[in-house]
Amino acid sequence: MSQKVKIGIIGTGGIARAHVSAYRKLPFVEIVAVADVIPGKARQFTELEGLKDTAAYDSHTELLAQDLDGVSICTPNVSHHRTAVDSLRAGKQVLLEKPMSVTLAEALEMAQTARETGRMLTLGFQPRYDPNMKLLQDIVQSGRLGKVYYVETGGGRRRGMPGGTFISKKLAGAGAMADIGCYSLDMALNTMGYPRPVSVSAFTSNHFGTNPVYHPEAAKFEVEDFGVAMVRFENDLVLQFKISWAMHMDTLGATMFLGTDAGLKVTPAGSGPWSGVWDGAVGAMTMFHDDFGGHTSTNVPLIGHSLNLFDEKVRDFAEAVRDGRPAPIPGEQILIQQAIIDGVLRSAEARREVSVELPN
Repeated sequence: MSQKVKIGIIGTGGIARAHVSAYRKLPFVEIVAVADVIPGKARQFTELEGLKDTAAYDSHTELLAQDLDGVSICTPNVSHHRTAVDSLRAGKQVLLEKPMSVTLAEALEMAQTARETGRMLTLGFQPRYDPNMKLLQDIVQSGRLGKVYYVETGGGRRRGMPGGTFISKKLAGAGAMADIGCYSLDMALNTMGYPRPVSVSAFTSNHFGTNPVYHPEAAKFEVEDFGVAMVRFENDLVLQFKISWAMHMDTLGATMFLGTDAGLKVTPAGSGPWSGVWDGAVGAMTMFHDDFGGHTSTNVPLIGHSLNLFDEKVRDFAEAVRDGRPAPIPGEQILIQQAIIDGVLRSAEARREVSVELPN
C-alpha cells in the first residue's frame, strides 16, 4: 500500500460532506476521487468542498477503476447493494453507511462477496464509538445482570420524518425501521453479542407520513413511520423493538435489559423533537437490583469524553485499511439485524408471526 491511504467517496449527498470532514482530519488519508450518478454533481461537490486535486466521475464504476485502497459509500439505500458488491469485487475496502441494504437477499450477497474477495465490508454505526456503549456491553456481558431474558429497545421522535428517497419503498426499502431503527437494533444486539433470531411478530403503520397535515410529501409516502415487533432468539431471549418517526407522545421509553439478578435502564443523550433515538451517545444508565434485603438502584457513572463519534467511525475504518485489520463493524454481523428488519416487514404485511432463517 502507498504511504497514504487512498480513499474514494461514492455519492455526494449530505452524509458525504461528513465523511470528507472526517477524512480531512487524518493526515495519512488522501481523498483521491468522488463519484455521483447525477452528471456534474461530483465535480460540483469537489468544488464546494475545496477538493481541488480530487478526480470527479459520473459513475461508481469509473471511480472503482482508479488506484484506491478504500471507499465510503454514501448513496441512497437502493444503491448500497450494487455499489458495495462492485467495490468489493474491484478489490476495495468498503465503509458503507447504514442501513446495509434494501432486502435481505442483497445483504446476503454483500456478506458473501466480502468473504469471497477477502475485502472489508464495515457498516457505519457511529454510536458504538461512545465509550459508554462499550461500558454497557461490559456490564451486560460480565454476568452482573444474571441471565438476560428480555430486552426492550427503540425510540421515537415526536416529529422527525424525512422526505425524498427516505420515503420511497423502492429506494429505501423501509422507513423508520431502517433509518433510525437500525441504530436501536445495533445497540441492543451488539450488547448481547448478536444472538441469532428465530421469529418475528410485528405491526407497522404510516398514519402521520400519509397525512398532509403532518408531511408535505404525503402523497408520495410509501414506508412505515411507526413499527413495533417482538423478536425471539435461539437462546431463550426476547426483544421488544419499537420505533417511530412521528407520534403524539414525548418518548417510547428507555432501553432496558432485564436479567435474573439485576436490570439495566439506558437512555439516549440529546433533547428536542429529533432526539430520543439511538443515533448518538448514552445519556444515563441505571442498574436496578436487590441489596441488604431490599430493592435498590445504582446510577452507573458515565465515562466523560469529547469524541466526535462520526469522526471516530471514519478514523477506525481508515486505520483498519492502513493496518490491515478486520472490519470494525463487519457486514456479517449487521446481516442479522437486516434479517430482523426483513422479518418485521414480512410479519406486518402478513399480520402474523414469521420465521427468520439465516444460513450458517
